[in-house]
Amino acid sequence: MASSTFDDRPGVIWYNGEFVPWKDATVHVLTHALHYGSGVFEGERAYGGEIFKLDEHTRRLHTSAEILGFEIPYSVEEINQASRELLAKQGHLDAYVRPIAWRGSEMMGVSAQHNRINVAIAVWEWPSYFKPEEKLKGIRLDMAKYRRPDPATAPSKSKATGLYMICTLSKHDAERKGYADALMLDWRGQVAEATGANIFFVKDGVLHTPTPDCFLDGITRRTVIDLAKRRGYQVVERVIMPEEMTGFEQAFLTGTAAEVTPVSEIGPYRFKVGEIAKNLMEDYSAAVQPARQKIAVNG
Repeated sequence: MASSTFDDRPGVIWYNGEFVPWKDATVHVLTHALHYGSGVFEGERAYGGEIFKLDEHTRRLHTSAEILGFEIPYSVEEINQASRELLAKQGHLDAYVRPIAWRGSEMMGVSAQHNRINVAIAVWEWPSYFKPEEKLKGIRLDMAKYRRPDPATAPSKSKATGLYMICTLSKHDAERKGYADALMLDWRGQVAEATGANIFFVKDGVLHTPTPDCFLDGITRRTVIDLAKRRGYQVVERVIMPEEMTGFEQAFLTGTAAEVTPVSEIGPYRFKVGEIAKNLMEDYSAAVQPARQKIAVNG
């Protein structure tokens, strides 16, 4: 049985070009990224032995690093190949894939111009991000205290480790109150996103989602927008103020970990798990598992 902790599990981790035993994939206590948040990462899922939109994720990893001022020493193709090989070595068909790149321990201080850029990839089995019974009836969200910052004050287009500090604080606060997650506003008081997923609302058959100008335009978000348009749903990306949630009928989150998760409650606002959310859950499930769909069709 696998350890309940993430530092001692069976198998290997791809670390700077080599497959090393899981528990040996460590960093020094004076690693720059630990002290200053100088790391970037991705979250990916494998379905039926294939990593969904792997190339898009890896390219975003490179872009995130460029925004943080460093270059990943492995090409997109090399990281893609390593990810596929690692998934096979771990022996998982359905799994979570976490590539990460960070500044090492050669220099300690705010400046780290000459630190080595390390890269690692880990793969593990990770089922639904939210409890299945909660997901089916719609999860409950708190209203977060912290807000997504002005892009003039933080590199908001990078999937950078340091940007998730306020997400952890907000999710912890929500969980202590009995909620599954929290909805974050941005510095202007506009609806932004949950702590690790984008959000959509439905009113009169039209989907509404915040314009991603200070948070990530998620790969799953874009996938769901495409799926919605294929069904003929209108999708409006716009400024959404929190008081507008009174008039929305449905709400759902999208993200690699969350996939498509209906929302029943956000603070004082209530929503139903309606047909549009259910349809997009099914469409997304079909989109990420093409191999399984073919098997089902062919018997």
